[in-house]
Order: sequence, then C-alpha cells, then structure tokens
Amino acid sequence: MQKVFDDVNALDNRCCDEFGLSEDLLMEHAAASMMRHIHSKCLNNAKILIVSGSGNNGADGIALARLLYSQYDVSLLMPYQAKSAMAKLQHKRAKILGVNIVDDLSGLLERSLEHAPDVIVDCLFGSGLNRDLDEASQCLLKQLNALSGYKIACDIPSGLDKQGRVSLVAFCADITITMGALKTQLYSDVAKDHTGDITVSDLGVHRSIYEANTNTFLLDSVDMKLPLRTKQNSHKGTFGHLSVIVGNKTGAGIIAAEAAFAFGAGLVTVITDQEINLPCHIMQKSVLPENSTAIAIGMGLGYFKKAEVQQILNNELSKVIDADLFHDDIILTILNRENVVLTPHPKEFCSLLKLTKLADITVAELQRNRFKYVRMFAGNYPQTVLLLKGANSLISYNNMLYINTLGNNALSKGGTGDVLTGLIASLLTQGYSAINATITASLAHGMAATNYTKNNYALTPMDIIEGVKVL
Repeated sequence: MQKVFDDVNALDNRCCDEFGLSEDLLMEHAAASMMRHIHSKCLNNAKILIVSGSGNNGADGIALARLLYSQYDVSLLMPYQAKSAMAKLQHKRAKILGVNIVDDLSGLLERSLEHAPDVIVDCLFGSGLNRDLDEASQCLLKQLNALSGYKIACDIPSGLDKQGRVSLVAFCADITITMGALKTQLYSDVAKDHTGDITVSDLGVHRSIYEANTNTFLLDSVDMKLPLRTKQNSHKGTFGHLSVIVGNKTGAGIIAAEAAFAFGAGLVTVITDQEINLPCHIMQKSVLPENSTAIAIGMGLGYFKKAEVQQILNNELSKVIDADLFHDDIILTILNRENVVLTPHPKEFCSLLKLTKLADITVAELQRNRFKYVRMFAGNYPQTVLLLKGANSLISYNNMLYINTLGNNALSKGGTGDVLTGLIASLLTQGYSAINATITASLAHGMAATNYTKNNYALTPMDIIEGVKVL
C-alpha cells in the first residue's frame, strides 16, 4: 500500500529545510518527470500544447516547455500573467530560449482544433485550488477537454478543489502525474472521471524519504491475501461455517452465500423459514447452527422482528452488517466491536450517521466530503470496520483509512454489494481479522470486475463470483 496525504506543503518545506533542495530544484524535477513521460509516449516533432497558470503549477508547465523545446513542436499557452516568483523566473528562462508563448487562447485553440496537438498538458491550477473557477477558466477547460490528444494533468487536474470536488468543470486527464506524494483529493468519487491513471513523480529525493507519517493509505493488488489452502490435513470444518441470514428479498442472501462458498468457506448455511431453491452445496436451517463461525446479515432483510435480530447481533461471532439494518437503531447495539464489519452504500451511511447523531446530511453532502465523514465515524467507533461503497471504496479501522480504487462502473448493478458481503463474511469465517477480511475481499471484488472482459453493462453478480475464483 502507498501513503496518501491531505497536504504536501509541509513535505515540500521539509525538502528545502532538511535536505537543502531549493524550490527551483524541486520544480526542475517535477518538469523533468513530465518530460520523461512524454518522451515515452511521443516521437520527435510531436505537437505539444502546454497550458500554464499564474502560480507554481503553471511554473512547472513553463519549465516543461523549456525542457521540450526544439525536440517537439511546443506551444505554451499562458492565459494569465505569471504571478508567483517561480512562475516569473521560469517565464523569463523560457522567453530567453525562444519558446513559443501565446496568451491568445481563442486563436491557438482554433488552430489546435484544426491541427490537434498530440499531447495536452494541464498546468493551470495546482492542489491548493480553493475557489470556484471564473467563466473564462471554465470555457478554457471545456475547450481543452474537447481536444483529442493525449492529456496529462500536472499534480492535480485543474478544476478539482482541495477536497477533490468539481463545481462545474474540470480537466479530464488520461494520466495525472502528481508531485512528491499521493493526495487524498485525487481519490474523491468525482475525481475518478478526471484523473485517469495516477503516478507519482519524485522531487529530488525518493518517495520513502520525501514522505512522512500518515494514517491514510492507497491499497494495491499486492495487499490482497487470498485464502489459498496450504494445509493438506484438513476437512470442511477447518475452513469455517458461515451463517447467512436470508430476509424478505431472498435473492440477496443467496448471492452472498454463493460468493462466500466460492471464496473458501468450508460450509455455508442460509438461515430462513421460507421455502427457497438453493444450490445443493448451500444448506438451510431456521436457527443458527451451533458450529457457526461467522454471520452475514442485512442483505435484503426487509421487515424483521427486532427481538430475533437482536439475539443474532448479540452473538459474539464475527459478523458483516449490510443494507436494511443501517436504517434502524438496532445497529447501535453492536458498534465499536472488534469483530464487526459495516458495508453501507452512501444513502445507508447517511442513515447510520444520523442514527449515531454524528451528522444529519444528504447523500450529496456526503459525496462532496466522503473522507471527512468516514474519518468522523472512525474517530467515534475506531474498533468497528467500516467500508463505504462508491467509485472508490473507503475502509476505516482504528483511525486508519484505506482507499480501494480497484473496480469500475460495471459494478453499478443490483446484487454486486451482496457478493462483497459474502466475500468478507467468507474470510471472517476462515479466521481473518475484520480489517484484513475487508481489505482482501474488497480488492478481490474490484479485481474481478476489472478483469471482466465482456461489455461492462453485462456484468452480473455471478460473473464476479466466477471472477474471484481465478484471481
């Protein structure tokens, strides 16, 4: 996993104060990293449009134009006058060299639409944007997005603010080359449509030196610890017995049970009094089996008798809580337990925040401040594992926060969340800790969707289950 930071200004200052790296030198490394990426993508004489703002993000772009000058057909568009000291210095250097600097955006972009640049580099605004964009900036970004070339964002796609929010428009990059370290604003849900691939540029020292301590991490596929079996002397009981509580919408529980069985649970029993058709390898009972090792509850539960559900929740077994239980105060009785995983989607999480009296907010407000509210919940219930679903899943435990970017819009289907519940529950029943079960299951769930090769609108819950079998 990789470290993620809310703000890297202190890290930049540390480079200057402790390692003797000047602001100028940091900027040269930033520009050089973008130059190397362009070298890897473009032939000589490719047409490159660099759009630079008035601050230090713009200065990175001006320095890049100087480094690329003569090898490529470079145009440097500066719609605003250089204001920061470094922007003025870099502008002076580029002008002395003879870089083609233009401030008439309409004329240049009209020519670009006719003879489209091969590469467009966005260096307009950096990671500190704290205001809505004016009309001219919005118009410029729309024009840049309309160009067909390969798009690079320097540090942060312009239009994303400090929380990764987009007021009206933002640059849509194919890749974001972020400077020094990963930033949380790159991982808001809305940012996912703007960042493209994300890579980190070193700024004169290796990331392991540049980065300090943090409680926020980006998960990688290598953090997934599959329940591969190594012990030969085993039997079905060795790998646990999961009980899945089936509610009014029986399909949700059956999907979770199928997912759990496919992910290694030795035995899976659905708990219901209803007559349902089950695969022959899934058992059914009306009460919890005495040898259960974990519980999954909430999926499609619908109306329930509180006393019966409370009895299940009081059980000391590890459990995953999903869906309907986030709308009833019965959920409050099991918060802050070590062996509990909560898996709400945004609307359910808003209900949970209201029940806990932490916040009374709309889904829109949550989506604009996902990190804020997950951290708020984690601060009050650090022992409970929370997985907030979304374009990027956020997982919290013990005041640590983990970001999972794997997966895609193919998962926007009914039943895919039930698969995730089943995967987590399967690992719990096999002895994983709550946080490790959640991390591995979430990554497996996302990777199965990423690896799906058919049209993304066609994904079904069973496709995900088949996908986790071959990770």
